[in-house]
Amino acid sequence: MKSREPGPSGLVIVDKPAGMTSHDVVSRIRRLAGTRRVGHAGTLDPMATGVLVIGVERATRMLTYLVGADKAYSATMRLGVGTITDDAEGEVSAAPGQAELSLAELDAAAQFLRGSIQQVPSSVSAIKKDGKRAYARVREGEEVKLEPRPVTVSALRVLAARPVQHEGVAALDVDVDVVCSSGTYIRALARDLGAALGSAGHLTALRRTRVGPYRLEGSHTLPALEESFRLLPIADAARTAFTGRDLTEDEARKLAHGQRLEASELGPGPVAAFAPDGSLVALIADAGLTARPLVVLTG
Repeated sequence: MKSREPGPSGLVIVDKPAGMTSHDVVSRIRRLAGTRRVGHAGTLDPMATGVLVIGVERATRMLTYLVGADKAYSATMRLGVGTITDDAEGEVSAAPGQAELSLAELDAAAQFLRGSIQQVPSSVSAIKKDGKRAYARVREGEEVKLEPRPVTVSALRVLAARPVQHEGVAALDVDVDVVCSSGTYIRALARDLGAALGSAGHLTALRRTRVGPYRLEGSHTLPALEESFRLLPIADAARTAFTGRDLTEDEARKLAHGQRLEASELGPGPVAAFAPDGSLVALIADAGLTARPLVVLTG
């Protein structure tokens, strides 16, 4: 039986709707692309919306080098009420309330959340503790305490604040924009901002506006993809995300067979290496006087 020829390789930048898991989106793209070789570069919680980077065919091998890209979010934090999940999907765990504050007061309170910080992830995260996902332990009634992890919040802008009532408790909804390193939990920022004010906090809305160079403006909704399925070709996707190196025919042939080249002097990598016809050959990284292939992406 003849094997199916692989289809086009590339990225799909999806504007994920609320209520779907990242795996749900991957399943939908598998159907639309007609292949099981589909993966994503970092999950979004079901309640979150926005940029989800999906790789198709050979581009799945590139996702490892996109997962660590910095990310940007727009979020709403509700101060005065905490939940067991640090977001709106969990049961209320504390409701001390929160008086109105000026934007300047909120900005000052958020200062300790900026820069390189040690963040304790939410207890319902997918992080493994003793070989088991933290969220699974919480669902079984365990009290889970995770170790702080280093993250970087390069920007946290307080945009607006408005008083609200949460089940009879006076609370404060705060809109923020955040730019942060991969692995940062925005709901943990909401929790910690509430705690810094002597109260509690949780996340009520989250929209991811950027993953590395891929922005919401270049994303597609699932209904739009159902109507017209569009891939960002793998070579274009790589040129967008990485520094590029143009190869000679001989260099392209060697690299396609996993051989090393002379160092690129373009930094530690990843560097996207392109054949003379513009096709993507590999992602490479300098290692001393040579450049080694991180992943070969031809064929």
